[in-house]
Amino acid sequence: MSTISEKIFSRASGKEAKANDFVIADVDFAMAHDGTSVLAVNAFREMEEEKVWNPERIIIPFDHLTPANTDTTAGLQQEIRGWIKDQGIKNFYDVGEGICHQLLPENGFALPGKLIVGADSHSCTYGAFGAFGTGVGATDMAEIFSSGKLWFKVPESIKITAEGKLNNGVYAKDLILKIIGTLGVAGATYKAAEFYGSTIEALSMSGRMTLSNMAIEMGGKAGIVPPDKTTFDFLENIASEEYEPVYADEDAVYSKEYDFDATELEPQIAIPHQVDNVQDISEIKPTKLDQAFIGTCTNGRLEDLEVAASILKGEKVAIRTIVVPASRNVLVEAVRKGIIETLLDAGVVVGPPGCGPCLGGHMGVIGKGETCISTANRNFKGRMGTGGLIYLSSPATAAASALTGEITDPREI
Repeated sequence: MSTISEKIFSRASGKEAKANDFVIADVDFAMAHDGTSVLAVNAFREMEEEKVWNPERIIIPFDHLTPANTDTTAGLQQEIRGWIKDQGIKNFYDVGEGICHQLLPENGFALPGKLIVGADSHSCTYGAFGAFGTGVGATDMAEIFSSGKLWFKVPESIKITAEGKLNNGVYAKDLILKIIGTLGVAGATYKAAEFYGSTIEALSMSGRMTLSNMAIEMGGKAGIVPPDKTTFDFLENIASEEYEPVYADEDAVYSKEYDFDATELEPQIAIPHQVDNVQDISEIKPTKLDQAFIGTCTNGRLEDLEVAASILKGEKVAIRTIVVPASRNVLVEAVRKGIIETLLDAGVVVGPPGCGPCLGGHMGVIGKGETCISTANRNFKGRMGTGGLIYLSSPATAAASALTGEITDPREI
């Protein structure tokens, strides 16, 4: 009668774990990026700890403010590089390697059945691989650095089923926006969402990562896709260690269940300033744009860039358009396939792999009153610049909109 989360926490804690139990669990992999590692290391030092519990299970990518945007940022990154060297942490990814939530899967750390904790709220991305991925604060991460353990309240689980084939021009991003719009920003608070159905099974790993990535936007503690052949094929030859997939029992108990018909889905838009303020694109009034942004841990993968390039090929963008690949590997492959050349020919600005404009801290910040269509996961007030307006969409919708200068249905291009 156990869910995926209950089984993972049972293994990690060494005892049978049920929803709402409190457990102390062994963490398989811990991640902190340049933005959160500074705080975690400070807390680690305040605990008067000298050595991390296991340097091989700590992963630190620099992705949020890279390359360094100020001398302050540069100094903090320099300090963390020194700490990483002193601790013997080999899983360090410096400037330009990519976004943390892309790098962990690419390097075989996001594995079925594992408990993966990141000092970043979108660590739920790893659930796409059948892991329990979740985010914590810097102080909790310092405790993991120290002991390799952390206490958890085992979450209740909700079951989300999507059936049917997605129509042309409709993608995983549209599906998860529809789900969030239906459940609301608090609809899955401290719950683990498990995704099922023929629509989910047909998604690539890239699409599944988009789905799991945004589980936090409906309050979720985790967003899990049961591992299958697609998962195992992705992990072949890259898995960092052996893993054991876990699956929910047929009689597993869910606090709520939701069903979605993907065949009726059209492109979705999240309206400022809430991620759950979602509308069908056919309901959107003509909306002029100043900027389009394609990238982030939600939609900066090769598949996303490929879709954008297919729409922009042979055309010219009408507004400033920024594309930021999620990792160096994505960038290299996009160059090899001619995707980057297509984007550049269309007038796109291509940024270095990383988080880029997403958090409003570096590159692509928008001005007061400006509007941006973005493939990111959040459109909060001030997210990309004080006074700006952010509309969330799929890469296809963002690319189509870049061509016209207003929010545009990609099915019309």
